[in-house]
Amino acid sequence: MKPTGKILIPVLVILLQIALLISLNYIELTEKTIDLVKKIVNISLTFTIAWLFMALINLGKRILIKNIDLTQKDNYEARKIFTRFSILEKILFVIIIFIAIAAALMNFESIRKLGISLFASAGIAGIIIGLAAQKIIGTFLAGIQLAITQPIKIDDVVIIENEWGRIEEINLTFVVVRIWDKRRLIVPTTYFIENPFQNWTKVSADILGTVFIYTDYTVPFNEVRKKLEELVRENAEWDGQVAIMQVTGATETTIEMRILVSAKDSPSAWNLRVFLREKLIAFIQENYPECLPKTRIVINSGTQKPGMTEG
Repeated sequence: MKPTGKILIPVLVILLQIALLISLNYIELTEKTIDLVKKIVNISLTFTIAWLFMALINLGKRILIKNIDLTQKDNYEARKIFTRFSILEKILFVIIIFIAIAAALMNFESIRKLGISLFASAGIAGIIIGLAAQKIIGTFLAGIQLAITQPIKIDDVVIIENEWGRIEEINLTFVVVRIWDKRRLIVPTTYFIENPFQNWTKVSADILGTVFIYTDYTVPFNEVRKKLEELVRENAEWDGQVAIMQVTGATETTIEMRILVSAKDSPSAWNLRVFLREKLIAFIQENYPECLPKTRIVINSGTQKPGMTEG
């Protein structure tokens, strides 16, 4: 349905309800029946007006984010704006629904009197409600804080609870994280305020990826570097920025080579890493098999000269 259609429907319903209220003055019914019908129409009119306001807010959000493209390469600003308006929309919806329910209940005389008595003892009631709904209020305020500070945004790549995924949905009370294997991790909004987590796309989508390869001390470093340059040039996942090989560790049996490459986003970095790991290992296997990791044992036997065996 078109956005204008979503507004037109509640407008038509409101006009029909107003027409019904007016027509009740010209219909011959008992006073009790007329009061009952008026009460029902007034309650439905209250919720229809709330529906109209929610439709107007949704239309306003659509207009404001009309030119936002989340599919572009560097979509940091787009995700930032989209997240802020999405959470703001949910906050306004909650406020409108709360006001509508309160206004609808005021149509009942007994509840209206109860409301007056509650206002008289608002201090005690506020304390009781505050203690009972402490977690609910805290979660609600955490959702508002996420909208303002934005430690996470829609489509951010995060590591949370040792799981890699993307922020799929941000609500006032919970966040949905789409895990790489299509599972959904449901996390309360308070988690992102109270606990540390990794956000790989907080500032931008581009990211560095690492590949570790362990070989014998005899491996030719320059040849591995040349092969790395050749491989990244033929892979479309590489963004052309970073591709280096460094020796970052050495033990008594092997050396550690770290391959550092850059990509436009984390999925591309992952694909590039697994590609390079496979190809570089295959390159060493085919061209320098003697440089694969091995264990050396030196055996001294009597007068026999020390020797070295490889295995």
